[in-house]
Amino acid sequence: MDRRSFNRRLLAGGAVAAAGAGATSLSLASAATPGANVATAADTPPRTAPAGGQVRRLRMFAETLPNGQLGYGFERGKASIPGPLIELNEGDTVHIEFENTTTIPVSLHVHGVDYDIANDGTRMSGSHVEPGATRTYTWRTHAPGPRADGTWQPGSAGYWHYHDHVVGTDHGTGGIRRGLYGGLVVRRKGDILPDKQFTIVFNDMTINNKPAAESPDFEATVGDRVEIIMITHGEFYHTFHMHGHRWADNRTGLLTGPDDPSRVIDNKITGPADSFGFQIIAGERGGAGAWMYHCHVQSHSDMGMAGLFLVARPDGTIPGYEPHHRAAGGSADTGTADAPAGHADHQG
Repeated sequence: MDRRSFNRRLLAGGAVAAAGAGATSLSLASAATPGANVATAADTPPRTAPAGGQVRRLRMFAETLPNGQLGYGFERGKASIPGPLIELNEGDTVHIEFENTTTIPVSLHVHGVDYDIANDGTRMSGSHVEPGATRTYTWRTHAPGPRADGTWQPGSAGYWHYHDHVVGTDHGTGGIRRGLYGGLVVRRKGDILPDKQFTIVFNDMTINNKPAAESPDFEATVGDRVEIIMITHGEFYHTFHMHGHRWADNRTGLLTGPDDPSRVIDNKITGPADSFGFQIIAGERGGAGAWMYHCHVQSHSDMGMAGLFLVARPDGTIPGYEPHHRAAGGSADTGTADAPAGHADHQG
């Protein structure tokens, strides 16, 4: 999609969805003026993550999608790309009963948390899943603390991800290309919880495995606390840039106070298998609008690695954007579900 096509798409419009089921909206009661210093979700004490230590159980499925791509899902027949977001707190253990409904061997390999070799999700360790078979993967997390030798052990908290490691090659190259990946968030006690969450994956030259003309848009209302989980897969290095919003380049994306030395950024270089995340207040100091996000490698954005972060006023309108006159191609695609759907405490 060239720049002219992208501009037409931006101006064409698209209905702004209401906050999804289960999402807590902290949007404002009055309309925001673009550029105004608006009130935000930060004016209300945010919800925070509890202490970990829970044992959680999930069911997951690998499925072939109608278009030939592959996806993970929490329910049979509801696989998606990216797969569902899994959330844990430091100290939690999750047992994932994983069923392969495809006609090829598939696995579930995770980054950032603890597991033994039997749960590695690779053919080398025999921890993949044959067609029609089921196995349980166990992932554990831990809080930071001292080792026996006095050095400091980091905790599991962070923005991580999971993916296939056997389709196509023993490194899962074919599985990742076809959509077998998803996000994992591990929180520390006291971490601020968001109102809405979106997973954005730059996979080769696609976003969430969608071609340029169908790149996903994400929707919020001014004042919503929005969490972005950003993952990169494939052969290329990218940069992730979001217009009108900034975050701290640290574990949470939030500054802890006036003396926090974390660099504040709006653009971050990201390579294959990198993952990071951050929270922003939608429209903070910029107001409502069709804010672009994209890869800032110029040739990549010119080829369509761009989408919209649609921030609406409380009445659903977006300045400079016509929400009721969507061009051919349907309504805006919101990608992953709003929080808290996809949390790992859903029982299988």
